[in-house]
Amino acid sequence: MTSTSLVRSSGAVRSRPAPPASAVAALTPAAPVATTEAPAQPHAAARNTAQPFDSGWFEGIRINLSAAERRVATLPGRRSVKKDAQAGWLLKAITCIDLTTLNGDDTAERVRRLCAKAVTPVRADLLAALGFADRTLHTGAVCVYHRFVSTAVEALAGTGIPVAAVSTGFPAGLIPHELKLKEIEASVRDGAAEIDIVITREHVLTGQWQKLYDEMRDFRSAAGDAHVKAILATGELKTLRNVAKASMVCMMAGADFIKTSTGKEGVNATPLVTLVMLRMIRQYEARTGFRVGYKPAGGVSTAKTALDYQVLMKEELGRAWLEPDLFRIGASTLLADIERQLEHHVTGRYSAFNRHPIG
Repeated sequence: MTSTSLVRSSGAVRSRPAPPASAVAALTPAAPVATTEAPAQPHAAARNTAQPFDSGWFEGIRINLSAAERRVATLPGRRSVKKDAQAGWLLKAITCIDLTTLNGDDTAERVRRLCAKAVTPVRADLLAALGFADRTLHTGAVCVYHRFVSTAVEALAGTGIPVAAVSTGFPAGLIPHELKLKEIEASVRDGAAEIDIVITREHVLTGQWQKLYDEMRDFRSAAGDAHVKAILATGELKTLRNVAKASMVCMMAGADFIKTSTGKEGVNATPLVTLVMLRMIRQYEARTGFRVGYKPAGGVSTAKTALDYQVLMKEELGRAWLEPDLFRIGASTLLADIERQLEHHVTGRYSAFNRHPIG
């Protein structure tokens, strides 16, 4: 089954067939999960550059729903990594987590605890048993509201872990555009290296693609050197075709990542939506040569689910998209389950969740 069997576009782009199941077995515990000396560089890939608005890139997009559903249905059977290899994949997943707290009762102390967990995500005895005692292992980022950006930056000083700030009136994105830009600028001044913005869903639902492009372009400009993750809120976009078009427009306007959800919608990240977004990333790379990252958020709470997403990333986009500069998982409870699975791998016993606190 080729890429064009799922997503059809009027524009001519290069396509490549989905790899066979044997392509999954590539990441072993011997593979690097983090640097051993200097802090990891979270954005090693060349940064996406905005392209001129061109509706021809997306107007002809059609989604073959039955083909997409069949593709996603194969995932559980294709996740063939077991035992030591599975532990390696889970350690890699940790390096791609945006460890997140976005609650109304957040406090500075909670954020500091979260940052401490980001720096030391797995107990030292488990890492030693897995042969990683001499490795530096930490999460991809810490994600917080603007109010706590400076707190997180201070807590993570010297660790190489970037701080991501949700912005632009998160989660609904319905504040005035000028305030959205000021919020981005304020978070960057406070030290945020990444900005997770929310698009105006109305632009997608009413087909105002030029407005969506202009909005995203303004967000990218306001962020300056900070990388921008465009949250599409896919659960509110009604159709997979809308998801595909919104993905392409945001990338065209300069988004560094496209992200599924705020985590606050009724439906958040799903494998089906992920497949459509990854195919758009593939098409965008074929057109421009730029690699755009992907971030599922909301509902990715178990190690098994994380493995499924990793397999899909590798099969659809390749090994490069298993690294934190191109793949992030927005999560708050996922880390606890991964640590539980790693403890089971080492000891043969499952432990209670309360023995693996987030912070």
